[in-house]
Amino acid sequence: MQFARRLVLIVLAMLGLAMGQARANPMLLVDMDSLQVLYAQDAGAPWHPASLTKLMTAYVTFEAIAAGKVTLDTPVVLSQNAINQAPAKSGLPKDSAMSLKDALYIMLVKSANDVAIAVAETVGGSEDQFVVMMNETAARMGLTASHFVDPNGLHAAGQEMSARDLAVLSLYIRQNFPQYDAMFSTDMVQVDKFSLESNNALLTSFAGTTGMKTGFICASGLNMVVTVERNGHRLLAVVLGGSSARDRNERTAELVLRGLNGELNGTAQNILSVTNNIGTPAVDMRQLICGKGAAAYVKAQEAAFPMGMKGQPSYLNDDVAPRVYQATNLGRVRPNIDLPRPRPMHVAVFPVAVAEPVIAGLDATLRPGLPVAGGSAIPFPRPRPSFLN
Repeated sequence: MQFARRLVLIVLAMLGLAMGQARANPMLLVDMDSLQVLYAQDAGAPWHPASLTKLMTAYVTFEAIAAGKVTLDTPVVLSQNAINQAPAKSGLPKDSAMSLKDALYIMLVKSANDVAIAVAETVGGSEDQFVVMMNETAARMGLTASHFVDPNGLHAAGQEMSARDLAVLSLYIRQNFPQYDAMFSTDMVQVDKFSLESNNALLTSFAGTTGMKTGFICASGLNMVVTVERNGHRLLAVVLGGSSARDRNERTAELVLRGLNGELNGTAQNILSVTNNIGTPAVDMRQLICGKGAAAYVKAQEAAFPMGMKGQPSYLNDDVAPRVYQATNLGRVRPNIDLPRPRPMHVAVFPVAVAEPVIAGLDATLRPGLPVAGGSAIPFPRPRPSFLN
């Protein structure tokens, strides 16, 4: 009965939005050093993550590298299954090969759906097995509102995460795998004739932005996870369901600025104590973003939040030099012919030894007293010691 009542309320809310009413979507701001929640709005609501899914795809891959199952030089080949994915894509033809390092850059910067599948097939042996690994990892992390159906975030009814879970996952990435930070802060990847650009406008227009990922499908609206470092403060913001890139980017920048300026005193809540709304269906934004109600919805959102529109002020006024990464197309695979060996510099950038703390960090006793799901869990993100603040 309670589930049915929630469903009715969601339907009524969606009907109201289709008639031109603005809505407030999930937003979350976290201090990355103390793990304190500075602002939360519907942070536990299940949502379609879209390409924010690739954050988990990256994390599972980082674990596989740390465990010695693959290396940054392991060849990744675009299979027919990978090529069949909907855009955004790398633009490379079937059977093209690249190093796993280059594939991760292309997947995270361009949000290439074909490369995400190829990475999953390389690391997991098959896409389906990799998805099993994603869900197992989510369970170990305590991401109770998260479920994965594919590794790239293209629409699937059961593909869900909450702002809370996205924040915790992002904190794990930053804490356990800092050697890969550059992958999330890069604005452009060049490969062959292609210049593959990020959709994260904050990287080049909001000083201090260090990553991480954007995402969009009609069912989710425009999503974003951003990390920013300024004046000794490290903040992580999650904004879901934007009506446009402008709406998403400006709302995220405003939220971060309010945190940096001390306007948000916090909720006295640690991000790990934020509860998820388990059992509540994820909101489906398709009618509002891509359907008949889109024009009215976008107009209402613009009226409610005009920042960045023509003639209006913007929070995105900084001129930050783009960070560019050069990837290498190793060519198309031919039977019985070995792939060219990648340049030696690929090995030197991220020494394998750096991953050692991650293996040790799988011991859940590093945070005694916290519940461990399934008997084995990734250690929860830890606040920085006070002397580092």
